Amino acid sequence: MELMARIRVLLADDHEAIVARVHELLGRDFDVVGSVNNGQDALAEVQRLDPDVLVTDISMPVLDGLQAVSMLRSANLRAKVVFLTVHRDQDFVVAAFSAGASGYVAKSDVTTDLVPAIREALQGRTYVSQSIPS
Repeated sequence: MELMARIRVLLADDHEAIVARVHELLGRDFDVVGSVNNGQDALAEVQRLDPDVLVTDISMPVLDGLQAVSMLRSANLRAKVVFLTVHRDQDFVVAAFSAGASGYVAKSDVTTDLVPAIREALQGRTYVSQSIPS
């Protein structure tokens, strides 16, 4: 019997505490292949590691998450993208999905919403935290 390969996730966030928390949260169900702290490094690591999912913040140095995801999409990279952010404004949600995101999770909802958002993204569906006003 062949073991199913674990879903490979790359994390991009410039706050070490968030990266550690997300790594701990996802480590049970997913293979966290790396973490970076800016959008430029996220682009490079997605190209190098070819993860199934990129979990990224919006506000990061060098290149923000929205710019990085737009560039990933124009390079036709296959990774699904789930934003994990403090931004709850609808304009950010719209911008994230316009850039090519599959999911949008508020950091305050990380424990309840991140794993379902990743699973939905991998099924080709979209996910937005319930707590974000629509």
